[in-house]
Amino acid sequence: MTWTIAAAGAVGGAIVGSFVATICIRWPEGRQVLTGRSSCDHCKRTLGAAELIPVLSSAMARGRCRSCGGKIAPLHLGVELGAASLAAVALLLQPNVSGLALALFWLLLVGPAILDARHLWLPNSLTAILAFPGLLFGGLATGAALTDRLAGGAAGFLVLALVAAAYAALRGRQGMGAGDPKLFGAIGLWTGWMPLPFILVIASVAGLALALARGRAAGDRMPFGSLMAAGAIIWSGVEVYRQGGAF
Repeated sequence: MTWTIAAAGAVGGAIVGSFVATICIRWPEGRQVLTGRSSCDHCKRTLGAAELIPVLSSAMARGRCRSCGGKIAPLHLGVELGAASLAAVALLLQPNVSGLALALFWLLLVGPAILDARHLWLPNSLTAILAFPGLLFGGLATGAALTDRLAGGAAGFLVLALVAAAYAALRGRQGMGAGDPKLFGAIGLWTGWMPLPFILVIASVAGLALALARGRAAGDRMPFGSLMAAGAIIWSGVEVYRQGGAF
C-alpha cells in the first residue's frame, strides 16, 4: 500500500513539475505562463493532449517537437523527474496526510530553487506561495508548533536581512539578494525556528563545495536561495526519517 501511495505521489509530482518547468522557462523571458494553451517553444504549434504527458511524452518524442524537430528544453524532463521523486519520497516517508504536506513543502521549493540557480532571481510571488501554506500545513509536514513556525518566519527573515545589511556596510556592496531573507523566512514558517541553523549550515557547506568545484572567485554571486531550498529538503527528510518514517 505504501508503494502504491508513493507511485500516485510520483504521478502528481510529475504533473506539478511540468507546470513548474514551464514557469521557470517562460517567466524570465516575459512570456505568459498562466494563460493560453501549451505550444512548442520553436514553431509555436499548439500541443495536443498526448504531447503533454509528463516524462512519457518527452521520452516518446525523443526530446524533440514532432513537427519542427526543435529540441525540447531538457529542463522540462529534469524538473518532472525531480518533482516526481520528491513527492514519492515524501509519501514513502509518511504515507498519509503528513506526507502530502511534506510533498507540498518540497514541491513549492522547486520553482524558487530553479529560478535562483538559473537567473539569481527569487520572485516575491513564489516566496509568498511557499510562505502561506506553511502557516496552514507546516505542522503536518514537520511537526513544528504554530508558535515555533511563526518565530521561524520572523527569525529566518531577520537573520539573513541583518547579515546582508552588515555585509553591505562592511564591504560597500551587496553580498546577498533581497529575496534570500524572504525565502528563509518562508522556510521557517514550515520548519519552525530551531532547524534554521542546521539548514543554513547545510546551505553554506554546499555553497562552499560548489564554489571550490567550479573555481569561483570570492566575489562571484551564488544562488544561495537554491542551496537553502536544498538544505530545507534534506533537513526535513532526515528529520522525518529519524522520527520513524515508514521508508
